Amino acid sequence: MQLFSKIILFTAISFLKVNAQKTEIKVNAPFLPLGMINIAAEKSLSNKFSLQTEAFISPWKSFGGKNLQIYMGTLEGRYYFKEVMKGWYVGAYGSIAAYNLQKWNYINAETVLNEDGSPQILADGSIRVTERYQKGLAFILGISGGYHFTINEKLGLDVYAGVGTSQSIYRGYYKDNNERYDVATEWNKSGEIIPTRGGLMLTYKLN
Repeated sequence: MQLFSKIILFTAISFLKVNAQKTEIKVNAPFLPLGMINIAAEKSLSNKFSLQTEAFISPWKSFGGKNLQIYMGTLEGRYYFKEVMKGWYVGAYGSIAAYNLQKWNYINAETVLNEDGSPQILADGSIRVTERYQKGLAFILGISGGYHFTINEKLGLDVYAGVGTSQSIYRGYYKDNNERYDVATEWNKSGEIIPTRGGLMLTYKLN
């Protein structure tokens, strides 16, 4: 995952070096107190269109007792109804993410069952109950929308949200012993439509 985060950072730096009319760098303020990093760079392509590259890093192997380690890169095209980096906009984006987390439908601990459907019994005579987590890759395509506020000549706020289809390959593990709970020999596959991005970004205009 360290290699994946370096690739994201290199892409963002390379993106900043491309000449364009306007350039903004951004940080997602609500994630900072949680120890998560969500940064972006947006460049204008014309008076209405822009391109944004974005990185999201959640380094937490355990957050509130839950696995929440995510490394995600996003590329988004935006159309502004008024003027680039001002007012309302819509966009389309693609993301790739490497993760070690507990999916939303695996948050609660569950009884572990034997093949015949009976509960597994531990050595002390208690029923085995544990949470599950997943490691894998996700590929996301989605649509977004938001509003870009102007504070002054340099500063602004970018409020946005996006929903998309997330297609994943992953392996599932029991949390109490880190052994696989799934029956797939290699990878499981899943697909769902979920919110995949959003926030309040503080923006700074470079030019």
